[in-house]
Amino acid sequence: MTSKLLASNLRHHLTRSARILFRRQPLSTATAAAPDSPQPYEDAAGITMKGVKISGRPLYLDVQATSPVDPRVLDAMLPFFLSRYGNPHSRTHFYGWESDEAVERARSQVAALIGASPKEIVFTSGATESNNISIKGVMHFYREKKKHVITTQTEHKRRPRIRVEPQMNGGGQERGIRSGTVPTPLAVGMGAACELAMKEMQYDEKRISMLQERLLNGIRDRIDGVVVNGSMERRYAGNLNLSFAYVEGESLLMGLKEVAVSSGSACTSASLEPSYVLRALGVDEDMAHTSIRFGIGRFTTEKEIDRAVELTVKQVEKLREMSPLYEMVKEGINIKEIQWAQH
Repeated sequence: MTSKLLASNLRHHLTRSARILFRRQPLSTATAAAPDSPQPYEDAAGITMKGVKISGRPLYLDVQATSPVDPRVLDAMLPFFLSRYGNPHSRTHFYGWESDEAVERARSQVAALIGASPKEIVFTSGATESNNISIKGVMHFYREKKKHVITTQTEHKRRPRIRVEPQMNGGGQERGIRSGTVPTPLAVGMGAACELAMKEMQYDEKRISMLQERLLNGIRDRIDGVVVNGSMERRYAGNLNLSFAYVEGESLLMGLKEVAVSSGSACTSASLEPSYVLRALGVDEDMAHTSIRFGIGRFTTEKEIDRAVELTVKQVEKLREMSPLYEMVKEGINIKEIQWAQH
């Protein structure tokens, strides 16, 4: 009862805060996650962050980097922050037992979504650690028998029926594969998210596909030289990676101050090199440098898509007006046949 009361009060506070912020800065649904207090660089004229000033929080279209938590997932997690805070590896009292039971239920929820056995699910801190355990763990375990790993730059497939060597020493949790206390609230949230996905992903896919089509058609109807990177049939609908001919990608990103998008994965976004995944897909280096990744999620709205189209088209047109190459193309000159002199 106490847990439900605390969770209810916290949800009420978060909802009230979100409503206040939404009225103040209506640019994006991302405001729902912002605190109800002015930011250090916020004033009546807008927000200044890292020298960039905008009128309000940007539209959020970078869902491949991270995404807002579904409120239903938060509801599942809150009790394990507030009252059910036991260590799931404590075997001598009720608090540990209920946390352990919650973690194992979450493990089953994840397994059910991907068609695996709960015994195959190992909770880690994230994708980087999981990749290290999967790849280095396999290499180390089989190092006396096998010496080569054959893979591709874009591969992320499961490797069933193999054994791995742990990459960390510790208490032997997660059947010895990943030592360290499992954070119960995070495991519970993962399980709840997987259960929701199992129920709603068909609906989400249809809706997100509609938004992707709206975004692509909205841009292509107004400007030329727009190329979709990757297959349109065999792709996740929430990812739309576009290249804009005769536009430098970093300049486009800097101009899109009111839209949070990316030129690639957050893991490598500090590099100015074109995406190695796009290069592996056969995208020319010049076009890879002009790519922008739009990420669409469960909470993206049609209004946000339409605004993103408007801002993207406006910025591409602005940059092309300053591009001598685009002027040459409009005059009918084949720039690929030009032999550029070096000085």
